[in-house]
Amino acid sequence: MLKNYRDFVDNLLLEHKVAEDALKKEQSYYDKTVLYQSDVKEASEVAQTVSEEIQKRAYSCIALTVSRCLEAVFDEPYGFQVKFVQKRGKVEVELGFIREGNVVDPMSASGGGVVDVAAFALRLASLLMLGKRGRKLLILDEPFKFVSAEYRSNLCELLDMLSDELGIQIIMVSHIEELRIGNVIKVG
Repeated sequence: MLKNYRDFVDNLLLEHKVAEDALKKEQSYYDKTVLYQSDVKEASEVAQTVSEEIQKRAYSCIALTVSRCLEAVFDEPYGFQVKFVQKRGKVEVELGFIREGNVVDPMSASGGGVVDVAAFALRLASLLMLGKRGRKLLILDEPFKFVSAEYRSNLCELLDMLSDELGIQIIMVSHIEELRIGNVIKVG
């Protein structure tokens, strides 16, 4: 009887030891998971901070470039708005013109070539955000075909100024006589 009792106690002690070892493993796994979770949270916060800083810089470059171009060409220019919005778990950009405090959809409510000038300015801003990594060259095909004749001289001045000031080479196809500035190559 004593032997059975000892075997019973030994089995209990063994089971206790196995359970204790399993608990230590689970506790270690739990501790590692908590640390990992903390690291992931910290990394996420760093990524969010970096993302916000990149958005601020992009906003600054885009909004300033587009607004500057619009102001240089048009007498009563639209303001330009860039909004970063969270949609479907991703950040998207919403662009808009501002006039008299109202946001105007660029694709539906602006005339005189405002969209053409803004589209050019967005290309320019993209080039500028590359910094020194890329060659400062814009190749454009009829970029200002909807710009009203009354604004074309302002547009020429803007292109000349940007080319000189920023060291940008602009190669542009255009059938509009007034836009032929710089080294003009006639084809056909």
